[in-house]
Amino acid sequence: MHGLGDIDHGRTVDWGNTTADYARFRPGPPESFYRRLEAHDVGLGHQTILDLGTGTGVLAREFARRGVRSVFGSDISETQVAMARELAEASGLNINFVHAAAESQPFGDGSFDVITANQCWLYFDKTKVIPEVLRLLKPDGVLVTSHFSWLPRLDPVARRSEELILKHNPQWTAADYSGDVPACPRWAEEQFRLKGMFYYDEPIHFDRDTWRGRIRACRGVGAALSVAEVQKFDQEHERLLQDIAGERFTVLHRIDAHVFVSKQE
Repeated sequence: MHGLGDIDHGRTVDWGNTTADYARFRPGPPESFYRRLEAHDVGLGHQTILDLGTGTGVLAREFARRGVRSVFGSDISETQVAMARELAEASGLNINFVHAAAESQPFGDGSFDVITANQCWLYFDKTKVIPEVLRLLKPDGVLVTSHFSWLPRLDPVARRSEELILKHNPQWTAADYSGDVPACPRWAEEQFRLKGMFYYDEPIHFDRDTWRGRIRACRGVGAALSVAEVQKFDQEHERLLQDIAGERFTVLHRIDAHVFVSKQE
């Protein structure tokens, strides 16, 4: 998301704690996202791509499925990297996953045509990750930052689920996303030139079980609460969804991406 400040007022967030739900219930952006990236010359067969903050490898696996020649993924969570490897192997995909912080990568200078960061750029130290990205990109390489976020101000199911998250975790700061997408984020203005961007809304299909899993896999629940607290939340969430939603429904999401090139190119 754009415009978030202090992440949960310093509360510890460990994505490794929600790896199982993350792998099963966070499939990542829809097909339309990858088609739009291709229109911006991202995700082409001849490219070498590094997905920073890859988590369970959602973007990396989709790029590999779509025929990208060489795909790498990196994440600070060893548990999530292990899951990413397992899922890629199960799908017969050849992807090189590494356990590393985004700000310190084990690759040589000018290694990549494309570096992607989906739903994770806000967690990185910009003073360190920007120089690292510039080091890793080829002279004509591009950085893509993107988001795939539900819209609580427009979608009633998302709004009610967020209210419940805040009841169980008042420190969670990602609630009430406005949907605002800047033409060019401030952090990019000094070192990057905007090559292209897009944003659009799409209703994403869920049933009550998959939406419960998706919410468990969010930062405010599975990555922050104890096992007992997650279980208590999930039981209450199940009752809420039985009251407010049918067995199958959609949740409106906003998908956005910025494609940057270095001003030094």
